[in-house]
Amino acid sequence: MKFYKECEYRDACDELFQKHKVSILNLIPHARVEHVGSSSIPGAISKGDLDIFVGISFQKFDESVALLKNLGFREKLKTLRTAELCMLESDIENVSLQVVVNGSTFEFFIEFRERLKESRALLNQYNHLKLMSVNLSEEQYRALKSEFIERVLRK
Repeated sequence: MKFYKECEYRDACDELFQKHKVSILNLIPHARVEHVGSSSIPGAISKGDLDIFVGISFQKFDESVALLKNLGFREKLKTLRTAELCMLESDIENVSLQVVVNGSTFEFFIEFRERLKESRALLNQYNHLKLMSVNLSEEQYRALKSEFIERVLRK
């Protein structure tokens, strides 16, 4: 696994987010579109990928997932899929969408981002976890990351 310092990914991720935000809102004007994930947190080490939170009403959820697939996204395999969460990924770019029902427990993507933005200590712990994960498999890294996220959200 390779991780990048903020100066190596920030500008590209910010530009890519703005591009996708416009595309998503043109397609789904009622969507709530936010930059989440490591690349949205100042000072965070990142894999250089872009995660976008797309908040949708429950009534429009399935329709919105179908529309987003028309933008070149496909459902991410081997990850949680519920009636309130659908993970999509791009075939072309290193971009993932977390399509979430507004008000659901899956809004934790935003809560986690905010907690790390507010706490330099938590951000340092998260960066350390990433640096210690360089030689781990994707599955091992995801397990450690999930454990860390759960611990942060319990506080």
